[in-house]
Amino acid sequence: MITWIRVIALFVTGLGAAAQFGKVSVLFPAWEAAYPQAGAAAGFLVSMVSLMGVLLGLLAGMVVTRVGFRRTLIGAALLGAAISALQALMPPLPVMLGLRAVEGLSHLAIVVAAPTLMAEITGDRLRPVAMTLWSSYFGLTFAIYALIGPWLLSLGGVPAVLLSHGGFLLMMALALPFLLPDDRKLPDGEVAHPAEPLTPGVIARRHGTAYASPFIAAPGVGWFFYAFCFVALMTVLPGYLPEASREMQMTVLPLVGIASSLTLGALALKLIRAVPVVIFGFALAALSIVLLALAPGPVWMPGLLFIAMGFMQSGSFAAVPQINLDPADRALSNGVLAQMGNLGNLTGTPVLLALTGAMGFPGLVFFALTSYLLGMTVHLVAARMRAGRVLGA
Repeated sequence: MITWIRVIALFVTGLGAAAQFGKVSVLFPAWEAAYPQAGAAAGFLVSMVSLMGVLLGLLAGMVVTRVGFRRTLIGAALLGAAISALQALMPPLPVMLGLRAVEGLSHLAIVVAAPTLMAEITGDRLRPVAMTLWSSYFGLTFAIYALIGPWLLSLGGVPAVLLSHGGFLLMMALALPFLLPDDRKLPDGEVAHPAEPLTPGVIARRHGTAYASPFIAAPGVGWFFYAFCFVALMTVLPGYLPEASREMQMTVLPLVGIASSLTLGALALKLIRAVPVVIFGFALAALSIVLLALAPGPVWMPGLLFIAMGFMQSGSFAAVPQINLDPADRALSNGVLAQMGNLGNLTGTPVLLALTGAMGFPGLVFFALTSYLLGMTVHLVAARMRAGRVLGA
């Protein structure tokens, strides 16, 4: 029971991290109205958080193991709460963009520390279920903001949204010291405060080591192709859906992905290892894109794509602790996953818009099919490399 209380606490903290995107992305028209002079620069209100993840994702994995998981989460929640409170003052756009960049540090620390600690405090039997739950944190947060965002805006506009988010993170920062285990008493022993200093040379070497490792890098590199498609398709796909059912589909489809992850994905992880689940998700997604190209009319067709995304979500997060046994390696692998996910979020939409601008719907099919096949290939190649290293050893 104590373990599950801790898992839920980490998951809820993850919702606060995902809200650092959701409070802007889901309610973006309200932000545009708040900063009418911003024009195209308003897009940076979303992407500044991603930019910090791209630049510092792997470094965050190194820092977390030195500071300690619990202390990192408490500090990140406090920082996030303070930033939201400052944002609620609605400062000029350049200042707001700066605050969003700093907020990216809070976001990054949570999404690296929380799943790593979640993997440490759960045993082999519970870990796949816990990581499947974690995989739904982003989609669930966006769904929550779609439901309560208009109500918050009616209470007090964007400042009400920001203050509620800050209050939520402050509440978690106050609760976490009582809910999470001491960093020095984790099951696998001392994992925080390694002696090696974080010099520029060490940081560069660790980047090289992490991305050269088919154990540490594979979940994150595969995740890049998921993230590369997800935000881009959520942005562009609606224009190619039947107008009569478009709004309903774009409300329901993300929930289909969450439900798939928590049910089918969790069941699959009980039966087989995580990497084959991810590979199956990519293969099913590629098949769904082909079917969508052949028969774009049926309203259920995109649902198959989002079911496939559920397998990618649950399998990717479960693969991190399954193929990395050392806590420090798990933190690095979660750092790679955060770095690659943010890179995919940043780059996918512009690439898809360029392709659909030049080719129309075939451009979307080419974009998604190529991405999913590459994601599947990454995992197949990495699995072969891991098998070769194990046999060699």
